[in-house]
Amino acid sequence: MELTGAIWRKSTRSGNNGGNCVEVASNLPGVVGVRDSKDRQGPVLAFAPDAWRAFVRNVHPR
Repeated sequence: MELTGAIWRKSTRSGNNGGNCVEVASNLPGVVGVRDSKDRQGPVLAFAPDAWRAFVRNVHPR
């Protein structure tokens, strides 16, 4: 998986205390990357954009 050019962003619900956060890169064609904000060189989970949208839709508080 090619992540060159990924623009990572942290959730707006994440605090500034360095807690348990994830970062998401959704600017890549055909893939959404998700990584641990404390381990930026570590593994990345990759989702198809439709799968990521379904996940977010189902976990977003209403």
